[in-house]
Amino acid sequence: MGGGGAGGSVKDVKSKAELDGLRQGGAPLILHFWASWCEASKHMDQVFSHLSTDFPNSHFLRVEAEEQPEISEEFSVSAVPFFVFFKDGKVVDKLEGADPSSLANKVAKVAGSINPGEAAAPASLGMAAGPTVLEMVQDLAKVNGSSQIGNQVQTGLDDKLKKRLQQLIDSHPVMLFMKGTPEEPKCGFSRKVVDVLKDEKVKFGTFDILLDNEVREGLKKFSNWPTFPQVYCKGELLGGCDIVISMHESGELKEVFSDHGVDVVGTGAGTGGTSGPTGLSANLNSRLQSLINSSPVMLFMKGKPDDPKCGFSHKVVEILKQEKVDFGSFDILTDDEVRQGLKVYSNWSSYPQLYIKGELIGGSDIALEMQKSGELQKILTEKGITKKERLEDQLRSLISSSPVMLFMKGTPDAPRCGFSSKVVNALKEEGVSFGSFDILTDDEVRQGLKVFSNWPTFPQLYYKGELIGGCDIVLELHNNGELKATLSE
Repeated sequence: MGGGGAGGSVKDVKSKAELDGLRQGGAPLILHFWASWCEASKHMDQVFSHLSTDFPNSHFLRVEAEEQPEISEEFSVSAVPFFVFFKDGKVVDKLEGADPSSLANKVAKVAGSINPGEAAAPASLGMAAGPTVLEMVQDLAKVNGSSQIGNQVQTGLDDKLKKRLQQLIDSHPVMLFMKGTPEEPKCGFSRKVVDVLKDEKVKFGTFDILLDNEVREGLKKFSNWPTFPQVYCKGELLGGCDIVISMHESGELKEVFSDHGVDVVGTGAGTGGTSGPTGLSANLNSRLQSLINSSPVMLFMKGKPDDPKCGFSHKVVEILKQEKVDFGSFDILTDDEVRQGLKVYSNWSSYPQLYIKGELIGGSDIALEMQKSGELQKILTEKGITKKERLEDQLRSLISSSPVMLFMKGTPDAPRCGFSSKVVNALKEEGVSFGSFDILTDDEVRQGLKVFSNWPTFPQLYYKGELIGGCDIVLELHNNGELKATLSE
């Protein structure tokens, strides 16, 4: 799908510097922000590619919104698909959502005539886009109807993760998913939203998405909102930084909070004034319950599994890894309200605390004793907690699933990057049968394979479980006539 700029092709932009350089050229330029998990993005990308053929004197550029946050934030991209139109290096128009007819129309307006000396016909009538695009417009209309950015796209999320995300969203009347904590934000956008919420004098919960990659990536799909921070009120997404600031400045944000009975700091108003059976506020009681139930096996610890902050937490993490079970975790050092409240809620004064299906098991000593006696494994089995395949075992299994195995972006029939496309073509020209795995569909495999193979990029080609290399090595072997021999030794 990749290409070389203008001349009837789509180019994948890899950096802001690259984009700035192309803008300085002055030629008409159309930028498509997309996400590999979003079906609407994929449909619109096909339309986009065909338009690039119809308007060969313009630059058609593609940006994966999640992979290029600096570019996405510069143009306030809040959902995908999203298009930005440039003329003489300046932004002249934008388009949100899956609207093929509007896209073709706006492209024709920015790019000018298809042929020199001819006026651009209105694409809404099918004159500028050509018959192929017209068919695609009609097909997309049948599939998606009036699909716009407001529709939630939850492709690829299992029920367990959906439930966990919903519980986190509902854990506080106003919930902020941010980078860092309110006391120490890790990005300027998160800091601005924290300041807005403090200025509104509302109580709000937070979740540091830098601590949990599953939540971070899952929430993008769950909400169809590719960037952070994200603000929710009573379970409904309000938006990101720009929208929240705009609502704050117009007074609309205060109205939303008031209409939903959100508690104001220091007033005891709204929903936060009553106490539960533990003596904790109803809000905190509900939040703790949601956190405890956010994963079948839940560990409240100091630090995180990859970086425990105390020996006792480290011990329980190792026990759970030895039992080969998935588990959620919460770093109690990041939230003093949870840290102190959970002691009261559970009547357990120290950490870590291990829960299985909402029930407290105990701390590190109890977990270790139960593991040694076999009782922990018995409880896990009785509660229906199945052992997971270790990532390393999973990777070995995938690598060995075919004698020749290619880990790539996309599929052999639809590669999602130029390097993957080149390797696929080389293998096909050699007449080599091969298996493939789309690393865009599984971030755990994508990141894990980099470490496992000590090879930081994709594609990666394996033969009988051994790494051959990436695009450059495969092409060199192909050009030297050595590839087929290497894959048949």
